[in-house]
Amino acid sequence: MAYVIAEPCIGTKDTACVDACPVDCIHPKKDEAKHGESDQLFIDPVECIDCGACVPVCPVSAIFAADDLPEKWQSYTEKNAVFFGR
Repeated sequence: MAYVIAEPCIGTKDTACVDACPVDCIHPKKDEAKHGESDQLFIDPVECIDCGACVPVCPVSAIFAADDLPEKWQSYTEKNAVFFGR
């Protein structure tokens, strides 16, 4: 079970979660080309180790365990995976 970044991240893209992630699975980072063109950050579902370190640092409560993702944001599971070509 990976974590998923959902709608509250759109327009915010606070990178505290990037700094908290021990396996570098949240992108695009501020220094990556796609950061400016992306409306939100994404978690790689394959690289995520399900540690949850990103959850408490998110200022807009946009990160959920896949099993806890609200139904209205279920499409974000695929959106996160697609960003990484998964």
